Amino acid sequence: MASSTRRWSSRVTRESHALSLEPKVFSGRSARSVAASLKRSAERSRTRKSAPFRSAMSMLNFYLNRAGAKLPAGRRKVLDQAKDELRKLYGRKPHAGKTHRCARKARPAAR
Repeated sequence: MASSTRRWSSRVTRESHALSLEPKVFSGRSARSVAASLKRSAERSRTRKSAPFRSAMSMLNFYLNRAGAKLPAGRRKVLDQAKDELRKLYGRKPHAGKTHRCARKARPAAR
């Protein structure tokens, strides 16, 4: 596979103008600080294509999915909690079917 297509997510993070993120936004210590930073960025942005809540949540999910298995469990927990904080900041209800990755149990193999 060509190197230009292998790292598309890195290019999106580097060159995307969807949101102008604050430096090191995803390395914040608390879920509240990560959520507040994403909210500020989404509301200030003039180039986003949807509502501020959707833009902020999409960027957080993009980062979580891109980091994948390389993200330490503690960091993933904080970023998962940031989703709930983001919902609170926008006055949204908590996610109904909330099953975080660290709370799931391994499923037995199908027969």
